[in-house]
Parts: sequence; C-alpha cells; structure tokens
Amino acid sequence: MFQDEARFGRINDVRRCWAPKPIRPLCQAMLTHEYTYAYAAVEAKSGELDSLILPYVNTDCMQLFLDEVGARHPSDKIVMVLDGAGWHSSRLLNPPQNMKLLPLPPYAPELNPVEHVWDELREKYFHNRVFDSFDALEDQLEVALRLFENNVPMIKSIVTFEWIVSALLN
Repeated sequence: MFQDEARFGRINDVRRCWAPKPIRPLCQAMLTHEYTYAYAAVEAKSGELDSLILPYVNTDCMQLFLDEVGARHPSDKIVMVLDGAGWHSSRLLNPPQNMKLLPLPPYAPELNPVEHVWDELREKYFHNRVFDSFDALEDQLEVALRLFENNVPMIKSIVTFEWIVSALLN
C-alpha cells in the first residue's frame, strides 16, 4: 500500500471555469485559515483505498491511521510505502504487527500514486468551492473520501502505475 496525507482548508484555490457566452462566472475567494488533514492508503494493484480525516499531521495521528489500516486488513501482510515526513520515521511510531513501513526515496512525490488521488479529489470536490463553516468543509471531505473508497475501479485507474504492477508480479 502507498500512504500520504493532504491538507484541506477553508482557503480555496480559485481556478478557471467554463460558462456560456456572454455570462462571466463568479468564483468566490476565501481567506480563512482553518485546516484539516486527510490520510489515505491505497493498494495500487486492486485500487482499494482506506482513509481517515484527522486534525493534525503528527506521530499520534499517523499512529491512529496505521492502526486503523491494520485493523481493516487483519489477515493481510502490508508493506506501507510512505514519504520522508518526520512523523513517518519517528521512533515513537509503532506499526501494527501485520505492517512493515518502507520509505520512498527523498524528494520523489511523483512515485506515490496517492498524490494523484489528492489531485482528483481537489478537482472534483473542492474546485472553486467556498465553505460556510469548518464543519461544512469536513462534511464535503468525508463525502468525497467515502465516494472514493466505494469506487474501486476509478481509484484503480488513477493509482495503477505500470512500474508498481511489474514490481509486484516479479
């Protein structure tokens, strides 16, 4: 499985959008700095996605996430591939019995297919959106992650890199 975290907040990213002539689209901007974090792990060959929404990126939240993934897959042996964030290599981090952590090379986010999940999520569910409250933001994130977890073929189409499949078959 490949793992990553992403920050979602009430500061939006205004992007271009389409509107018929002569209508000029109106996109609101928001500058409230409140954030939450989505943690996700994906099995690249099958497209199975596990996710959690947590308040911080730190060792304690990472431990909660790893424990949750381990509990969701109790009979599997998991090799969790993750980037070099400090909380991923903390000595306080204790992966579940059925999990081994494997770091990616430094400065290589393009090797992590979960990065593409974040791109898709932001494009489909957060593009030009303004949230009235922090709860509304978290509700939208929860809806989007549930839809992604339940749409295995779509996730598989995003994360199945040829080099990953080749490495698993050899």
